[in-house]
Amino acid sequence: MEAITDDSYYRQERLEMQALVPPDARRVLEVGCGAGTFGAAIKARQDAEVWGIEPSEAAASRAEAELDRVLCSSIEGALDHLPDGHFDQIVFNDVLEHLVDPESTLRALLPKLAPGGGFIASIPNLRYYKVLRDLLFKGEFEYVDHGVLDRTHLRFFTPKSVARMWDRLGCEVLERRALNTRRRPWLRALALLTLGATDDMRSPQFGWRAKPRS
Repeated sequence: MEAITDDSYYRQERLEMQALVPPDARRVLEVGCGAGTFGAAIKARQDAEVWGIEPSEAAASRAEAELDRVLCSSIEGALDHLPDGHFDQIVFNDVLEHLVDPESTLRALLPKLAPGGGFIASIPNLRYYKVLRDLLFKGEFEYVDHGVLDRTHLRFFTPKSVARMWDRLGCEVLERRALNTRRRPWLRALALLTLGATDDMRSPQFGWRAKPRS
């Protein structure tokens, strides 16, 4: 993953994703924890042990002051250092799209979940209307510094493809939440005209909560 020098990138609280973490989660792993801001907020909110994995040495060093344990590593390199059956929730805040093989990574993490545990992830939506608008009417598919077409993204998803991924992993979706939805009247009208088929085009990303089926 390409190094990012913007300090704010590593210090995002992600309030909308904090809301997806169950209040009874006692052992949480955040993959791509940055400087530990998100995990620190979870620790302040509830009695939780929070681990982090972060490949940036500078960010991981800051996270060590906030979290219970930090592994300075890629997720692939950290797998053997994670205890089996330990985590109530494993969190990916805009991380899966940066991985070469996100589905294989999630599959490798299944044994690390405690009974009843699950995954939480925010994932960009390729069906976002601005992406489709530029592709269909301008012939553009241009990478940028941030957003759905972030130049560091290796994988692209739609809500349907994410749902199929959870299904292949043997997981059930507990919640799908649209994030940063645009309230433009014409997008609402289009969703109504298509009986909801285009409603997901209003949101640049979705938050997901899923767990292995019993």
